[in-house]
Amino acid sequence: MTTALVLGGGGVAGIAWEAGIVTGLRRLGLDLGTADRIIGTSAGSVVGTLVATGADLEEAIAHQTEVDTGPPPAADMDEVMQAFAVLFDPNLDRREARRRVGQMALAARVDHYADRLAAVGERLPVKEWPERELLITSVDAATGEFVVWDRSSGAPLVLAVASSCAVPMVFPPVEINGRRYVDGGVRSATNADLAAGARALVVLEPLGNLTPRAVLEAEMAEAGVSASYVVHPDAASTAVFGENVLDPALWGPAFAAGIDQAAALAEPIAAVWS
Repeated sequence: MTTALVLGGGGVAGIAWEAGIVTGLRRLGLDLGTADRIIGTSAGSVVGTLVATGADLEEAIAHQTEVDTGPPPAADMDEVMQAFAVLFDPNLDRREARRRVGQMALAARVDHYADRLAAVGERLPVKEWPERELLITSVDAATGEFVVWDRSSGAPLVLAVASSCAVPMVFPPVEINGRRYVDGGVRSATNADLAAGARALVVLEPLGNLTPRAVLEAEMAEAGVSASYVVHPDAASTAVFGENVLDPALWGPAFAAGIDQAAALAEPIAAVWS
C-alpha cells in the first residue's frame, strides 16, 4: 500500500463537504479516489463508499438534496452532551467509555429515526462491497469493541455504512448478524491509525475545528506515514455548516463550500499524494 484516504465524521455537512473536496480536486486534476486504502467513519463511510464504488459524487449529492428535505433530527441535546461527557472522561478506560455510551444508545428512545438512518445506506448507488480496500468503522454497542468492516467481514455494505452513521442518542444502533452497532465516531472522528502501512495519507476532517487535536495526532503517529496532509473546514465552510451538521438543508451549500475550498488544497495535497 502506498496511499490512504481517511474520511472523518461530520453529519450531512461532512458528507457533502468531503464530496465537494474530492470533486473539486478532481476538477483540478488530482484524484484522491486512487487511494490504495479508503477509511470511512460515520459521514466518511458514506463518502468512502461512493468513492470506492466509482459513484458520481455530484449526482449523489444532487439526489440527496432532492430526496432528503425533512427537518433535522430533533435530538435531546442533554442526552447527547451526557454521552460526550462519558467519551471524554479521562478517568475512564476508552473501551469502557464506549461501552457505557453504547448502553446509553441502546436505551435511547430514538427508534422513530430508524427509517431515516436506513435511508443513508439504501441511497448508495452501489450496494455491494467493491473489490478494492474499503474500511468502515463502527462500535459494538454492548461491549464497546471497535469494529472495522470490510468486504470479508460478513456485513452487508448498506448495513455497515448505516452502523457507522448511527450517532448515539440521535439514531438507533444498527443490527448486523445479531449484534447492534453504533457510530465509529464513538471511538474517533477519524480513526486515522488504520492507515498504518501507507506512504502517503490525506485526512479530510469535517469536525476538525471541534475535536481535540491530541487524538488525531496520536493516530497519525501510530500510522507512521512518511507524508501526510490534514484538511478541515476553512472559515467559509465552517460558516456554511452553522450549528447543526445534521441539517438536510446543508447538502447543496456544504458541497459547494468543499468545491470552493479545494482550490487552495490542490498544490499541497499533490505534493503529498505524488
